[in-house]
Amino acid sequence: MSQSALAPNDLDQAYEWCRDLTKREAKNFYYAFITLPPAKRRAIYATYAFCRLCDDAADDGHPLSTKLDLLSELRQQLEGALPDTPPSDKLGPVFQALAHSSAAYGIDRALFQDIITGVESDLTVTRYQNFEELRTYCYHVASAVGLICIEIFGYTDPRARDYAIDLGLAMQLTNIVRDVKEDLARDRVYLPLEELDRFGYSEKRLFAGEVDDSFCALMRFQVERARGYFRSGLRLLPHLSPRARSCPAVMARMYMRILDRTEASGFNVLNTRPSLSKREKLFVMTRVWMQTLFTPSFSSIRH
Repeated sequence: MSQSALAPNDLDQAYEWCRDLTKREAKNFYYAFITLPPAKRRAIYATYAFCRLCDDAADDGHPLSTKLDLLSELRQQLEGALPDTPPSDKLGPVFQALAHSSAAYGIDRALFQDIITGVESDLTVTRYQNFEELRTYCYHVASAVGLICIEIFGYTDPRARDYAIDLGLAMQLTNIVRDVKEDLARDRVYLPLEELDRFGYSEKRLFAGEVDDSFCALMRFQVERARGYFRSGLRLLPHLSPRARSCPAVMARMYMRILDRTEASGFNVLNTRPSLSKREKLFVMTRVWMQTLFTPSFSSIRH
């Protein structure tokens, strides 16, 4: 179903469209989202659907100029969808749902714009000289999403924002570790070049698929850095209600398992892609949901 296939004022159908998209495309995330109360879940579906639109606009099947035009169009649609602009009857279901959820939870429009900025940078930046450059990218494509999510989850302590930023960084760094080989096929290297040099490795050897002690040490460093951000990011959980905290806890645990799988493979991500089966995802969702609802400590989420 295309975005324009719905009646402009059918909010329930708009949210249902976002839910179906999320269920079809979200993979790891969907199992975390279903732990939320219904109203918050619908708002999260709208947020995910918006992120999906951004990713689809930057799909490899389009020429660069088309991708940039599509993202520019999304920026314009976003301006028309958010609460402090006049309503439009031309918005598709994603923007209908996003307008409603943004108004309901008071979400800052700049966060959605940050996501578009991150996706745009993926179209023109294929190398990162140092971690600061990479961190800025990760903030835009992941931490900004986390900051949107905690507005939906609800929190009272402003420190929750810092923890949400770190949790987003942790998850994006995990994606980078997992997808090294896939990214190379697109001529993208997210591992900071400065760190390749530090570990006595090179971009040329990376593209040649050389897995040696230097490469494994480099990837161990990436994994441990991501784990450090998870340790900080998980400090978010006590600041959320029991029903809301299950969602980020489930996502964190799934991604931390990917890091565990990476380590178990000897950090050989050029020949193996660490992942979880559907059964494992369901197990993690159920176990972590119960832990966050009924245990006062969050240390078990790390295991």
